[in-house]
Formats: sequence, structure tokens, C-alpha cells
Amino acid sequence: MNQLFKKLNAAIQQLQTRLTAKTPDAEPKAELDKPLAVAYQVLGDRSTRFMPLFTDLDTNLQKAGLKFNFKAYVSLTFLSSFLTGIAAATLTPLLLSLAFNMPFGSALLFGLGAALFTWVLTVAGFYLYPVYQADKHRRELDDELSFTTGYMAILASAGVHPERIFQSLSELDVPLAASKEARDVVTNINLFGLDIISALEKTSSRTPSERLRDTIEGVISVIHTGGNLGVFLRDRFKSAMKLKRLSLKKYSDSLAVLSEVYVALLLTGPLLLVIMVSVMAVLGGGGIGALSPDLLLSLLTYIGIPVCAAIFLIILDSSSPKW
Repeated sequence: MNQLFKKLNAAIQQLQTRLTAKTPDAEPKAELDKPLAVAYQVLGDRSTRFMPLFTDLDTNLQKAGLKFNFKAYVSLTFLSSFLTGIAAATLTPLLLSLAFNMPFGSALLFGLGAALFTWVLTVAGFYLYPVYQADKHRRELDDELSFTTGYMAILASAGVHPERIFQSLSELDVPLAASKEARDVVTNINLFGLDIISALEKTSSRTPSERLRDTIEGVISVIHTGGNLGVFLRDRFKSAMKLKRLSLKKYSDSLAVLSEVYVALLLTGPLLLVIMVSVMAVLGGGGIGALSPDLLLSLLTYIGIPVCAAIFLIILDSSSPKW
């Protein structure tokens, strides 16, 4: 009996070591653990009143694969927005009055506007970050679905049990995007004691990819009916390859449109604005309101163009396939 308990204890320790092993997607979570803990200690239960405003945030966190506590993440959102708002309200008037010789009253109004804008932007950034990560993970899953189903089809055709298929998928040396979902399946089976069907159903409800969800539900149906899993996965592989060819053609067409937009908005547009502001400065124009032509030119050069370029890069990244 003692020997049995020793073997059981060793197996549990080995499982805990594998589950807590450092994975490529564990570093971002570790980097945010301390700020999340500090924000939760500062706000605590006071953030509960704001949680109904973020009804979809918890679901987006799960779909993005971010292992953050929902209440702690909401606390970090409001604490960060409060601190950035104070920083903007303090630094903006000083910068405008000292660097650009703006009257302090006008600079103070700009500071209040900057504080409100920064607060809203920070809250929106924290809210949209899981949405962006979930969408990014969805595109990775969709782009690699052909490789995922092809790998699973090879193992299934060789007679490998479905549980072993997902375990092998989770332990690839060069992991696929679906390896994260496969690790969740293995964790639910080995750690929480679920059967293969319940583990697949739980993973299917959390994955952001509709195509992968259909594939997992198809695997569940084949297991239920006792069908040939290898044939089903080979059919899924062929369908995924056809969709991948179509998505690559669609991306090439959208890339041509984005290049036209880039030339019009980020090359020609700023050049015309710089020429217009420069002519206003030469002719002695008063600018726009309290903004002189020199200040307008500085804001356009150091804020307007970089922000527009960053937005364009985000749009380009969100529309590009992750092959």
C-alpha cells in the first residue's frame, strides 16, 4: 500500500511539473501577474460595480487564452486609466506652456481634454486587447487548420486513440496554434478527470475559431457514432486546403487596396497638410484657434503621422494571414 501511495504521489508531482512548465505563451501572463495583483489589492471589491459594464470581457479573455482573473483585470483597467489620466492632466499643460509658449489657461484646458481622452483610450485599449488577441488567435487557428487536421488525420489513420492524438498535438516541438487547445483538452482529462468527449466539448465552447469548433464537434460526433475518424479528418484537411487557397487570393486583393490607401492617406495627405501649414506660417496666418502654424506642424509631425501609421500597421496585421 505504501508503495502504491508513493507511485501515486510521484505521478501527481510529474503532472504538476508538466502543467507548470514554462511554455511560449506563459511569459506575457507572468509579466502581468504583479500589476494584476497590485491593482486588485488597491481596488479590490470596489471594481465589482463596474463589472456589468464589461459583460463580454470575461468571454473574450477565455477565447484569447489569457489566464487572467476577470475581477483583477477590471481592477487593472480602471487603475491604469486613472494613473494615465493624471499623468496626461499634469504633463500636457507643462509641455505646452514650456515648450510651445502657450498661455497657461489654454494649456490647462488642453490638459483636461488630454486627461479625458487618455482615460477613455486606456479603458478602450484594455477592453479591446482581449478582443484583438482572440481575433489574432482565431486567424492563426484558421490559417493552420489544414496542417492541424492533416497531422491529426495521419495519427487517426494509424489507429491512435483520440486522447493520444490531442496529447501528441500539444507536445509538438514546433507548436501549432491549435496546440494551446490541445493542451486544454489534455489538462481537462489528466487534471480534472473529464472524459475525452466532455473535454472536447469544453474546449469547443472556448475556442474563437468557428472552423476549429466545427472540426472538434465533428470529432465528438464520430466518437459518439463509432465512425472512422481518419476518413473524417482527411475530408476536413481537403476542405481546409481549399479555404486556405481562397483566403490567400483574397488577401492579395485586399493588400492592393491597402497600398492605395497608404499612398493617399500617409504619403500624399500629410505632404499636402505640411505644405498648407507652411504657407499659412509664411503668410502670417493665425492658425486654428489657439494653435499657431508652428504648433500645428509639430503636432502633425510628431503625433498625427506616427499615430496614423500605427493604426495602419494594426489594420494590416489584423487582415494578414499568419502563415
